[in-house]
Amino acid sequence: MPSLRLSPRVGATAAPPIPAARGWAARYAGQAGPMLDLTQAVPGYPPHPEMLARLAEAAGQRAAAGYGPIDGDMPLREAFAADVSGFYGAEVGPAQVAITAGCNLAFTMAMTVLAGSGDAVLLPTPWYFNHRMALELLGIEALPFETRAEDGFVPDPERLAAALTPNVRAVVLVTPNNPTGAIYPPAVIAAIAETCRQRGIWLVLDETYRDFLPESASPPHGLFSDPDWGDGLVQLYSFAKSYCIPGHRVGAIVGGGGFRVALMKLLDTMQICAARPAQAALAWAVPALAEWRRGNRAIMAGRAEAFRAALAGAPDWRIDALGTYFAYLRIPADRGDALAVAEALAAERGLLTLPGPFFGPGQDRHLRLAFANAEVEALAALPGRLG
Repeated sequence: MPSLRLSPRVGATAAPPIPAARGWAARYAGQAGPMLDLTQAVPGYPPHPEMLARLAEAAGQRAAAGYGPIDGDMPLREAFAADVSGFYGAEVGPAQVAITAGCNLAFTMAMTVLAGSGDAVLLPTPWYFNHRMALELLGIEALPFETRAEDGFVPDPERLAAALTPNVRAVVLVTPNNPTGAIYPPAVIAAIAETCRQRGIWLVLDETYRDFLPESASPPHGLFSDPDWGDGLVQLYSFAKSYCIPGHRVGAIVGGGGFRVALMKLLDTMQICAARPAQAALAWAVPALAEWRRGNRAIMAGRAEAFRAALAGAPDWRIDALGTYFAYLRIPADRGDALAVAEALAAERGLLTLPGPFFGPGQDRHLRLAFANAEVEALAALPGRLG
């Protein structure tokens, strides 16, 4: 019987990193204490009780079981547009908001609109691995652009401009960054946006973690103040982290003009509509839980400081970046490469991390630790786990 063929693009795409790391952990026998999982960026506290109640109520409503508008239910689009407008100090309307079934799908749909086979998208490295995987699956080249530890892993606008090639259709910036936690200054974002405008290239801002920015870093940019922002800017957002509901898969795309018209085709084809019970609950939560979200930002800031204090007890390990949700650690010179170190830490010390090579080329000396999902007491155990 002849073998049946599968898509060569899927075959050429790397396997998901987090299941691989958890495979290492399956060999851990518990000798160093309970497993400490710092791989996946999930909130380390529960959703607001009223949010859970409203989710349960909405899920039991017959209306929520039916199809909704392909670009999202209007109450949530209105609430989120008002939130974006207040946060950035610029007017963004519900007609420029589309609700998606998670932010990963938002990225995939946005890339499908902006580029195609033979085109390239510039991704600063270290990159978010699902972004690279999505581009591979779409047949779009992921063009790596190195960010450097000495620059705080913030992209240099002049170097980035020089790295653009004629087939680049979009530049993707993730800020606050995953995996480094780096926060890109407004002047850097503005300079890259201007380069993109001059070159006729789209700028895509993934701001999944923007609700955890320090007060001093808000707003993170002024791009929405440009009346023509819709002609070259796309913003991605996730409700998962801010409202602690990653399992409900709700994200958003902010975009206008011709991009929005084309996006409607993708929304109808790839998702039809996002989950409606979560949309109903979030329409209440976006304005009602503003203060709760600010409190969670303070919790995350406290965990970042606890992480920094804990690493003082492991002086051979250097924190090259520490920000929202993540720390990017440089491995001591006398240790092996990142893959070997991450596997040993998981299997022998019960510490799950993600090695730098999962985040792109040139990352062999780094590990990413998602400290946001660990209590302060657990973080204090890091020096012993790192050995």
